[in-house]
Amino acid sequence: MSVDPIRWTHNTLHLLDQRLLPRDIVWVECRNAHEVAVAIRDMIVRGAPAIGVAAAFGMAMAEDVDAAAAELRASRPTAVNLGWAIDRMLRARDRGADLKAEAEAMFTEDVEANKRIGRHGAQLLGQSATVLTHCNAGALATAGYGTALGVIRAAVEGGKKIAVFADETRPYLQGARLTAWELQQDGIDVTLITDNMSGHFFQQNTFDAVVVGADRIAANGDTANKIGTYTVAVLAGAHGVPFYIAAPVSTIDIHCPSGTHIPIEERSAAEVTSIGNTPIAPEGIHVRHPAFDVTPARLITAIITDRGVLRPPFEESIRNILQG
Repeated sequence: MSVDPIRWTHNTLHLLDQRLLPRDIVWVECRNAHEVAVAIRDMIVRGAPAIGVAAAFGMAMAEDVDAAAAELRASRPTAVNLGWAIDRMLRARDRGADLKAEAEAMFTEDVEANKRIGRHGAQLLGQSATVLTHCNAGALATAGYGTALGVIRAAVEGGKKIAVFADETRPYLQGARLTAWELQQDGIDVTLITDNMSGHFFQQNTFDAVVVGADRIAANGDTANKIGTYTVAVLAGAHGVPFYIAAPVSTIDIHCPSGTHIPIEERSAAEVTSIGNTPIAPEGIHVRHPAFDVTPARLITAIITDRGVLRPPFEESIRNILQG
């Protein structure tokens, strides 16, 4: 696996700056929790599992663990893995555990979980399939291997012939900059399309499945993912194409009853009005930039987790897998 987004060496966290990919490969050093919080907020590191792992290392470097926890928790609001990782590190602190060892364990566990997600999800794809994905739920969004792209990788490793269509994912272009690059690095067949082209290709019966990641899954199965995911889910439902969520169990928020309770982050207008540093919109234009939307559980065919594939009714299957 050629993509390596997070490195921990000599008590320093090294993060691959995802804002600069694919043109420039730059590593950012974080030596304390504040620098990690800034990296999360500014999207140097992104993707729910990767944010959680990065936060864990941030707390491992902190002199004041409680203050670090508060700052890191506030860095981005939607991804539940962030709070999950912080709470786990606080519990480790309270029992006197080595926080660096705990963060290292979380890193290893995430990669292993992603590979299990991949194996479970690969079984849902045919021997030959074309898959649509949205945003980036690959190695770059995790400690390594990926969730949605982990399913793709596992299927290819298993000998299946898989082609991927990647939405560009406006406004931040994670699909164009990151997903397309990741798959290209691995030699996996990938075609980039703009977000508003997917309906045309659904109409042409191009897709056999949709596989996307998640930043938070509510107790009823409603799922928050990058803005535009709901649109893809509606199109998949209208055309009879299976729509799969791929995410670790740590992305499930059992205390969140439904998607209406998921906090939706609003990001800078500049990410909409500019591409890179180039303005593309009238100066002073009013802008809305919700970074995520919610896909209702009724539009989700299955949720692929590291503990198995969850099927509707999701309230029951989620409850059972968390109790198991």
